[in-house]
Amino acid sequence: QVQLVESGGGLVQAGGSLRLSCAASGHTFSSYAMGWFRQAPGKEREFVSAITRSGRRIIYRDSVKGRFSISRDNAKNTVYLQMNSLIPEDTAVYYCAARYAPNEGDSISLGTIYDYWGQGTQVTVSS
Repeated sequence: QVQLVESGGGLVQAGGSLRLSCAASGHTFSSYAMGWFRQAPGKEREFVSAITRSGRRIIYRDSVKGRFSISRDNAKNTVYLQMNSLIPEDTAVYYCAARYAPNEGDSISLGTIYDYWGQGTQVTVSS
């Protein structure tokens, strides 16, 4: 069992930055691919970014490329999402998710492959 706890959300003006953190319990963090997803009011949950166990492969949704950066520190059992140049459309609850030892063919951008989810952290970007 893995518990994920997000932090770092808040209210920021457009153009500002936030850094989200997701701390994971357990001793096998390096065995998990990690993802960030978000859900805005009245909308479906959507993929934001993901990072493989080693950190060698990283993917982003198109709308955040060049603005967001995902990273992980396996020694601290933590994955981060640095969000720069925020826009009002980034307003959502942000969730981190963990997938244990994904198979070679698994798409880490799909929410359905993830085993564990955090409770979410609210990000609000004002115009």
